[in-house]
Amino acid sequence: MADLAELAGVSKITVSRALADSPLVTPDTRERIQTLARDHGYKLNVSARNLRLRRSHTVAVIVEMKPSSDRTMLDPYPLTLLGGIAQELTAAGYSVLLTTRQGAAAAAVQAADGLILLGQGVRQDAVRRFDKLGLPMVVWGARSEDDAHAVVGSDNRMGGRMVAEHFLRQGRRHPVFVGNPSHPEIFERLNGFVDTLTAHGVKPLLLRRDEFTLASGIDAVHSLATRKVAFDALFACSDLLAMGAIRAVQELGRKVPDDVSVVGYDDMPMAAAFQPALSSVRQDWQEGGSLLAQKMLALIRGEAVGSQVLPVSLMVRAT
Repeated sequence: MADLAELAGVSKITVSRALADSPLVTPDTRERIQTLARDHGYKLNVSARNLRLRRSHTVAVIVEMKPSSDRTMLDPYPLTLLGGIAQELTAAGYSVLLTTRQGAAAAAVQAADGLILLGQGVRQDAVRRFDKLGLPMVVWGARSEDDAHAVVGSDNRMGGRMVAEHFLRQGRRHPVFVGNPSHPEIFERLNGFVDTLTAHGVKPLLLRRDEFTLASGIDAVHSLATRKVAFDALFACSDLLAMGAIRAVQELGRKVPDDVSVVGYDDMPMAAAFQPALSSVRQDWQEGGSLLAQKMLALIRGEAVGSQVLPVSLMVRAT
């Protein structure tokens, strides 16, 4: 940089600003210095710059979910969320370091300028675990009064309420909820569902399932049949669970929705193409990802940020 400054007849700070496209340098001077840099093979030492600025210009994104053959990283959660995050961060000049909770101990993660956590884990164990890294953190999940970090998520309680009201309009009296309420988001969906039904004298059954997969949905319905539990409606905490439940209901010789109404959650693209087309609660993953990134960039700039809840909608189809 000193050599370039001497060649251009300017100060080192002017060279630094010109190479960073700073508006503090006139366009002619900026172009002249950048041309000299190209002609002399000068390249910015990114590592040295980051060390000086105490910034890595990297944001770590940790996906809390455990991928499986039935529930892959290609689903809207987390893929569409990641798309929204990457679009905002790369536009701001940041790199995205993607990993799962198993890779969170890597040095590159700990050197990041901030952390976006997708999923709070069972009883918020993931939040507590990654809070120990000491990085600015924004979380996708369900907001609570005890949050120490900004949380972005959908209105899960309203989602549960919408499904309950849908079942009540259909005259259903024996609904079942399938999911794991140890996860804060699922807990909120269950509460909205139960509170609304209870207010109308209907008591739903909770069927706990830890895996949000087709196989888990099939198993859930078969367990109901084995125990001879009467049910005429089923609210699954994910679309894959709902699709598995529908398959099992059909295997038992019952019809959807004539005998059993089924609603999923997420409204993944496959939901509309499923046969019969699956009714589901839609979340705006793209907007959620953008908001997570925007709040992270604000934290890195030293600004205060708050939590935000996104609206949901019930997509009523053939189930």
